[in-house]
Amino acid sequence: MRFQTLATLLAGAMLSIAAPAFAADAPAPPSIADCEPGGPCATPLPVKVVIVSLFEIGKDEGDVAGEFQLWKARRGLTQRIAFPQGFHDLYYNPETQVLGVVTGVGTARSTAATMALGLDQRFDLSQSYWLVAGIAGIDPEDASIGSVAWARYAIDGDLAHEIDAREIPADWKTGYFPRGTKGPNDTTSKPSPEDGEMFAVNPTLEKWAFNLTKDIELPDSPAIAAERAKFTDYPHAQEPPFVLEGDTLSAMTFWHGEKLTDWANDWTRYWTGGKGEFVTSAMEDTGVMQAMTYLDAAGRVDRDRVLVLRAGSNFTMPPPGVDAATYLLRENEGYAGLEAAVENLYIVGSKVVDELLGNWDRYKNATP
Repeated sequence: MRFQTLATLLAGAMLSIAAPAFAADAPAPPSIADCEPGGPCATPLPVKVVIVSLFEIGKDEGDVAGEFQLWKARRGLTQRIAFPQGFHDLYYNPETQVLGVVTGVGTARSTAATMALGLDQRFDLSQSYWLVAGIAGIDPEDASIGSVAWARYAIDGDLAHEIDAREIPADWKTGYFPRGTKGPNDTTSKPSPEDGEMFAVNPTLEKWAFNLTKDIELPDSPAIAAERAKFTDYPHAQEPPFVLEGDTLSAMTFWHGEKLTDWANDWTRYWTGGKGEFVTSAMEDTGVMQAMTYLDAAGRVDRDRVLVLRAGSNFTMPPPGVDAATYLLRENEGYAGLEAAVENLYIVGSKVVDELLGNWDRYKNATP
């Protein structure tokens, strides 16, 4: 993963041999073979869409699929590009100009990988659309596992004040509360997310993506149907997978339970000024958005071309009658909705990618 193999180099050479001839006065096709990672490149690769996956379970192909496998296989991301300054090598399709990156888990890695890619002079990312597509915990109040949510906001759940729950005042709901407030009961302080607590996705682009995909009929399965049937008090959790709009909360801690789900809803409402609705729990999205904000300021990317898509692989709390610890430990052995989530991420995300690629003349200079 950290170096180009001889087979990869030979494959690249064979592709060059098989390529059609170009007119004498035509520019040579883009090549980064002689460019150092991150260094200047005479012919940067043009990139129309960046698929941002956050992790892969094992290999990139041939085993249980994580977030990247389906994109790599089905989108023909066969050109491997060394990326030593990141978590995982990059993969590119020279015909469609789609690039795949795997950032690694957590906001630290997602920020670093996104910055490293954005500053890499081997790529022309000036008109690129970025699709962050990952699995997540999903609030049973809003949707079922396998459902896919377009985020309008990405909220950070790590920047905070905290005291141990065993030491909180009797009238406090939680010991975890926003910086700049006087505690969790403070209703007078107003959010000021200049330090990275909240990022808004381009609302026009998000609404366009949602409208394009909202009527997609997602596949169901007996396995996820059996799991959601346990959530008897949650009508939306019992529905087959569907596409919705809903916001994502990023935190480095894998949290779980009814009380923390209540916290996530309160946290999202606070930082969005009541405009947001917590639906999915994840780790990396605020890291990506922070990096994109800096890269936009540097003129390397267009932050208004970022979309965040999350699919429920597991619920953020247990069903009635099951305690949080038992359910979390069981889920750690394998998410009930993992297979459905990665499949539905691809189905929904591909609808948007196909539209962008198929009508590039319309979208390259202006967002929908």
